[in-house]
Amino acid sequence: MAAAFDLDESSRTLRLRGDWTVWTVAEVDEPLRGVAARLPAGVSIDVSGLGRIDMAGAWVIERTSRGGAFTGDHPAAERLIEVARRAAAPAETKPAPVAALSGFAAILDRIGRSVVLAVDESRATLDFFGRTLAVCARLAMHPKRIRWVSAVAVAEQAGLDALAIVATLSFFIGVVVAYLGARVLADFGASIFTVELVGFSVLREFAVVITAVLLAGRTDSAFTAEIGAMKMRQEIDAMRVLGLDVMERLVAPRVIAMVVMTPLLTFAAMIAGLGGGLAVCWGVLGVSPVQFFTRIQEGVGATHFWVGLSKAPLFGLVVAIVGCRHGLRVGGDVGSLGRETTSSVVQAIFLVVVLDAILALWFMEMNW
Repeated sequence: MAAAFDLDESSRTLRLRGDWTVWTVAEVDEPLRGVAARLPAGVSIDVSGLGRIDMAGAWVIERTSRGGAFTGDHPAAERLIEVARRAAAPAETKPAPVAALSGFAAILDRIGRSVVLAVDESRATLDFFGRTLAVCARLAMHPKRIRWVSAVAVAEQAGLDALAIVATLSFFIGVVVAYLGARVLADFGASIFTVELVGFSVLREFAVVITAVLLAGRTDSAFTAEIGAMKMRQEIDAMRVLGLDVMERLVAPRVIAMVVMTPLLTFAAMIAGLGGGLAVCWGVLGVSPVQFFTRIQEGVGATHFWVGLSKAPLFGLVVAIVGCRHGLRVGGDVGSLGRETTSSVVQAIFLVVVLDAILALWFMEMNW
């Protein structure tokens, strides 16, 4: 069926009829150019009478509507036109070069640009964070839509496969903390309090921070690279054309896996860190394992354990969101993939350290 349209100039509504495909749009191309030249931007598009449509037809419609709204129902028209609208959006242009600055003016210029960039980045991250929470809330209401196979596969790659490196590094952190504590506290005749030092530092801070930083370097970069590679191969555009929600299919399984696995990895890091502290206390100070864990139980208590563990889901959420967001920002070249992967790791580690500092101060003010 040939492509056709009717224009209601009073209501600025363009009613489409027939098939709008690469084989039929040539017939209406010239008339539509006249419509686009005569009417202002924002023409309403009625797709209720539209037949078949492909990207050629979607681009011709978008060129005419110039950002107009859609009315009526069609199984594919709105999605295809939205893809054409994003593809036709003008690329961001760099500001025109200004006269070369020097000295103090150049410093102020660089600081100002950095502040603007940081504000824009913070706004974009918060926006993606909100959209991710909205998708997760929607999936919580409809659990059947969750891709459990993908979530379990990501949990294995991000969690079980990272267990060895997390435990090993936490063990040596416990060794270092215990050894330094024993040397410093020996000057005050309080070497026995090395046990409490290890317990406080490992349970409350080091285990969860080391776990989050390792996940930021290992898993966060993997998320960015995987999604970025899909973006470069236009697989994500294909998913959108097919009507698949990218947030549900790619982001939500990774967020679920990280929120579940980060506390488990943190628990393993706590055990390994205490094991490293025990090795030093037993070998250097002569504190037996029974005495070590008795002092941990009586002098440290469970509060510090729960404080450290409570931060793990938040850190896992941050790492997953940052990795997925930067993956979706990858362009069509390898250089963009490398830049976004680097930015993803740096931003994730920065946010983890800042959030840990804020939470540490808050927990201390709450006497927890």
